[in-house]
Amino acid sequence: GLRVDLPDHAKVRAPATAPVLPDPAGAIREALRKPMGCAPLQERVMPGDSVAIVLSDVTRPAPNKIMIPVLLEELAEAGIDRRSITLINALGMHRMNTPEELESMLGRDVVESFRIVQHNPEDEGQLTSLIPNRRGASITVNRHYMQARVKILTGLVEPHIFAGYSGGGKAVLPGIAGADAVMSNHSGPMVGDPGSTWCNVKGNPIFRQIREVAL
Repeated sequence: GLRVDLPDHAKVRAPATAPVLPDPAGAIREALRKPMGCAPLQERVMPGDSVAIVLSDVTRPAPNKIMIPVLLEELAEAGIDRRSITLINALGMHRMNTPEELESMLGRDVVESFRIVQHNPEDEGQLTSLIPNRRGASITVNRHYMQARVKILTGLVEPHIFAGYSGGGKAVLPGIAGADAVMSNHSGPMVGDPGSTWCNVKGNPIFRQIREVAL
């Protein structure tokens, strides 16, 4: 928390509170089986599919330790062999996470049983080229992700200081993109654009570029 002194005339906006989920894993499983606007996960995959699951790194408070095991269980029930699944740690430009941090994020069983790739935005061997963006920057994305038939993004959705919101396509850019793409997206002109601000997706050049790359 952070204590601040505000003038009497200040208007304070606070998020609405929500009840604590009695069974978070069960709620995630229910969402995967009865999603909004698309077929259940188990109907969208088939045995033999290669699957890439992108997850937030240790700097983000996403509940990976709850989400990822449920997701893996649903894939197993659909007949997906664990050897066909790659977990990609979306580091963006952050440092590699330690084995201890990975275990704290995912649990020992997941770390020991599944292939985990720690994204390196400066390792050309990990990257696949797409097309230059509108600013002429080279757009590259993790090749393990691009080679998978089924691509799953996970993360935490919350207001973001210049991208509008976190989560969604942000797991791809900057999460698993090459350094040139990340630095272009997070450049001074992009961050300084009036549209690049909290909770704004219309006319936000950073959000637009994230969506273009992710889609």
